[in-house]
Amino acid sequence: MPELSPISVAFLVFPNVTQLDLTGPAQILSRLGNTSIDLVWKTRDPVPTDSGFPLLPTKTFDEVSQADILCVPGGFGTVDVMQDDEAIGWVRSMGTGADWVTSVCTGALVLGAAGLLKGYEATTHWASHEQLAFFGATPVKRRIVLDRNRLTGGGVTSGIDFALALVARIRGEAHAKFVQLSVEYDPHPPFDSGAPEKADAETLERYWALVNKAAPGRVETVRAIARRRGFDT
Repeated sequence: MPELSPISVAFLVFPNVTQLDLTGPAQILSRLGNTSIDLVWKTRDPVPTDSGFPLLPTKTFDEVSQADILCVPGGFGTVDVMQDDEAIGWVRSMGTGADWVTSVCTGALVLGAAGLLKGYEATTHWASHEQLAFFGATPVKRRIVLDRNRLTGGGVTSGIDFALALVARIRGEAHAKFVQLSVEYDPHPPFDSGAPEKADAETLERYWALVNKAAPGRVETVRAIARRRGFDT
């Protein structure tokens, strides 16, 4: 069997990231073979997640200037990242040189703020879907959206699907199926409430109440960020 070509993966990690947006695809992409994965932030200090435990960056912005795959996860911390010129500058620079520019959940809005989704189809978490248009992207309501070398996933758990799809494109479908089997990815959720069109009204109302409490005015904030970064919204 020929030796697999090396693949480098850089994940942006930031305060209040949704850890499963990152750790789900990281687990899958780590099985590409001959792969290095870095979690990158301004410092190597522990970064708090929305799950109550920290992640440890492996490198800083200054130490990573190129990767084959750039992946930006989501979370409530993305609003702060979109307003952070240093972070956006690093994402923009990395995305310009990466073979694959990818995101999970609201990480797509960070790609958008960096100018990396203008003119591309993309997806994100259902509750933020229309905000993609603020950054010149075309929102598409699918779990995974591929447009040239932009591969975006929907909310949180779609990161596993996105990563398997990327493995298939890089190493072939047979290898992706092997990875899927190795992690026993055969989901059978106990409830059918994983999308807004399937959830009952009470559950939807409860979710929106959480969003409005945790991030009041989020839509207008994201719109203002897009305007500040030169997008006509």
